[in-house]
Amino acid sequence: MRAKTVTHVEYEIFEHILATIDIADVKDRLVPPGDNVAEKRFNEGAKSAARYVKNLSDRRLHRLPNAHPDYRGK
Repeated sequence: MRAKTVTHVEYEIFEHILATIDIADVKDRLVPPGDNVAEKRFNEGAKSAARYVKNLSDRRLHRLPNAHPDYRGK
């Protein structure tokens, strides 16, 4: 599908980030082996960041082209 609007491109980028970005390298840098507290913080932070990006994506659903499979009207 051709990019129809800037909002359409933003949506596709946010969905791509959620589906394909591997954050294991970030975890390796921030969580020392055996540090349960740091691991819990990392997991909560990762969940929060994913919710934030998903919210950005969801807020664009009603502005996608009508023919887009993920389009949702208001």
